[in-house]
Amino acid sequence: MIELMILYTLYKNSMTMYAIHSSIHKTFGTYSKPSFGAIKPALDRLKEENSIEVRQKMSDGGKLSGFYTITEKGKDKLKALTLEPISDNPLQFQSVAAIKISCATYLSPESRKELFNTIKNKAYEHKIYAEEILKDDKKLDFYARIIIDNTIMEYKNFINLVENFEKDLGKI
Repeated sequence: MIELMILYTLYKNSMTMYAIHSSIHKTFGTYSKPSFGAIKPALDRLKEENSIEVRQKMSDGGKLSGFYTITEKGKDKLKALTLEPISDNPLQFQSVAAIKISCATYLSPESRKELFNTIKNKAYEHKIYAEEILKDDKKLDFYARIIIDNTIMEYKNFINLVENFEKDLGKI
């Protein structure tokens, strides 16, 4: 996901590594806060595969800095990463889905529709699984039942959110 966040950030502007870090924290910080130690290797991987370029320029402070820019290949990768399937792991689902939805403005309306549908379907799968556990396992203790019930409500709310995004697509 870090590569998706970097590419989306660079899609907006060329930036230094520090600015990329700050922008990622502002845009995605409520569900992901990668460190510099995670961003630097991801930038190196993206540079190696020609998804980004780096140019040395003087910053406003008069210091030589590396400014990263997304390439055409990087824009293709941004779209591919946004649309790739989401893990079946429920623990990762909401944060990954939130990152992908946050990047949806980059996509065409047709691709956004595809993304929203994929996310909504995966949320339904997770919700149904949680409902089955709650219904079938009467031996769950009190706290586990409350947590699972709360998780079901979170999925319902998330599905409702995505359905509202889908409705907005019709207005574009």
